[in-house]
Amino acid sequence: MHTIVLVLIQVLIVIGLSRVMGLACRSIKQPLVIGEIIAGIMLGPSLLGSIAPEFSSVLFPAETLPYLNLLSQIGLIFFMFLIGLELNPGYLKGNLNVAILTSHVSILVPFSLGSILALLLYPLVSNNAVSFTAFALFLGAALSITAFPVLARIITENNLQRTKLGTLALTCAAVDDVTAWCLLALAIAVTRTNSITGAFPTIIESILYIVFMMTVGRWFLQKLALHYQRSNRLNQFLLAVIYIAVVVSSLITEAIGIHLIFGAFLLGAAMPKHPGLVRELAEKTEDFVLIFLLPVFFAYSGLKTQIGLLNKPELWLLCALVVFVAIAGKYVGTYVAARVSGIGNREASALGWLMNTRGLTELIVLNIGLSFGVISPLLFTMLVIMALVTTIMTSPLLEWTYPKEAIREDTIAPRATETIPETVNYRVLVPVANPNSREGLLNLALAVAGNLDSIVYPLRIIELEEDYLFESTPQEAERLLERQENYLYKIIDTLEPARLRSIVRPLARISNDVPKATTELAATYHANLVLVGWHRPAFSDNRLGGRVGKILNSSPVDVAVFVNKGIDRISSLLVAHAENIHDDLALSIALRLLMNDPDRTLTLLRFPHEDLDEHEIGFEVKNLLNLLPPEVQERVNTVYLENDRPIDRVIEASKTVDLTIAGTSRTWGIERQTLGSYTDKLAQDCHSSLLITRRYSPVSSHLQSLIDLRETSVSRDNYESLQA
Repeated sequence: MHTIVLVLIQVLIVIGLSRVMGLACRSIKQPLVIGEIIAGIMLGPSLLGSIAPEFSSVLFPAETLPYLNLLSQIGLIFFMFLIGLELNPGYLKGNLNVAILTSHVSILVPFSLGSILALLLYPLVSNNAVSFTAFALFLGAALSITAFPVLARIITENNLQRTKLGTLALTCAAVDDVTAWCLLALAIAVTRTNSITGAFPTIIESILYIVFMMTVGRWFLQKLALHYQRSNRLNQFLLAVIYIAVVVSSLITEAIGIHLIFGAFLLGAAMPKHPGLVRELAEKTEDFVLIFLLPVFFAYSGLKTQIGLLNKPELWLLCALVVFVAIAGKYVGTYVAARVSGIGNREASALGWLMNTRGLTELIVLNIGLSFGVISPLLFTMLVIMALVTTIMTSPLLEWTYPKEAIREDTIAPRATETIPETVNYRVLVPVANPNSREGLLNLALAVAGNLDSIVYPLRIIELEEDYLFESTPQEAERLLERQENYLYKIIDTLEPARLRSIVRPLARISNDVPKATTELAATYHANLVLVGWHRPAFSDNRLGGRVGKILNSSPVDVAVFVNKGIDRISSLLVAHAENIHDDLALSIALRLLMNDPDRTLTLLRFPHEDLDEHEIGFEVKNLLNLLPPEVQERVNTVYLENDRPIDRVIEASKTVDLTIAGTSRTWGIERQTLGSYTDKLAQDCHSSLLITRRYSPVSSHLQSLIDLRETSVSRDNYESLQA
């Protein structure tokens, strides 16, 4: 087979497997990079070469490796350019003194421990052809580096970008990134000259080039930004000039004696941070780099990762020691420095876990070390395992150390929409994902809330499908959140009645787990009800499956699912009640709607059980009905029916009403316990709009605020009559 054809086949397999493993890792709340690293390892001698050595040698023969290496190097150059492009000076604002101390100590401690560890590892995993100084420098750099891109995405996904912890972590990581790359450049210079004194010319030339790029280079790039502002678009000519500059800068740093990637990173860092230019440049560059070139780099790294080299218990113990030193050094250094700087215990601990993230940046360092022969294949494998472990553990440990409640408390300047007034008696959280159903959902939520002592939270959750997309950087994510909030405000301005628009306060969040984020926010904002729109999963006929089913099953508060069939105004209500707690919730919501509009009427279809226990929750609802004002009771028409084919009776009765409300019970063909193995005949055949309810908290909480208001009003009237 022709070599080029074989390389293209390799690329197809690499991209496909990287996508599959990346999605698998995303499903278990791990960064996409973990899946891509694992995909690379699977294609190498650690798995494929072990179980099918002949097929592996045919698929990845030695003569194709230079081609893969070339593609991976091009991918790295442009990926490093993207990292530099995203390294916004805005991250260095605020707490800079604390960040400089914390980041440098977080490098110094693991670097020192790595140098000590080098005394043990050097005679075991290296040889005399490598100087101890170069070996110690590379090992120290590998143990002390933090992956700024991965850390930035973790901050975004956890909505930490507006918290003190998030801003401090970004500042520390930005400083850490610059310092660590400088250390790596020093290690490369020492390796190439085989001594520190011999590296002095390279160091001086590197400093001069950095100064040149930050003065003359930046002036030239400012001219490009000015040209962009005039045309307001990144045309192909301007993009070609920038790409040429990336390659030229990479060649200069290679000629100086450090590495190609430093020139690309330096050019990205020197680029003017004009929002439009950076956004368009990143969007035009990242798709091809991240989808096509970067997986090749992971595959090339995987082909050089040989877990089979760890074939003795003592080697696994040595690997565990490397992982322990890397974690402990980074965590302890960060924690101690943060505590000395006055950071609280929980924030300092969370910061320590964040700074432990290695990810792709670690692989870049390791591949450079391996290519120079400083790091042996055995040590390379140990450090790849370390990179995987430290990246995998970050998100779970961060969530354990810094839970969602702490994020809200730590927010630097919460938006006015996110404050919770103490006088609010009833709260409705409304996830609004479907543009076609947002207005109907919000109008229903307003109708249920009904008064100025309530509050409605429209919730827009933004999903970021990739880890390295520019839009998932903290500053860009914040812009997306603000844009979503502004969009919701435009919808709010159209809601009726106009007097209730003031109680609607939009929320926007970043999350890759919509059901989990929804239920967490329901608890955080003390919602009484989560109102979600009908959603049919793409690969199922189950109307309450998918995300809606997950919210129904996991929400810590009551949930209602709205199936809007085009009714603009809700004047007549139908509640199907079969004496269970979910139907009790349906009735309580209907009574709220009834009390909030004097023109609404309610038909209550009751299907009682013969052996109904008076202590069941239905007894509580009867008492609540008796507490209603007489003028409200007059608008309730109760119809008792035999418990025979209740679904058909409800469907027939729905012809004459605007909204039918029923609980998630088997009576209505909606099984709460096994969402996915039920019939949803009611949702399909109901003639009116439908609201399906699932009760969690006591039903009385939905009516208590209105009853309290009525009792207060009655007391005030009695008082005034007595005074008269």
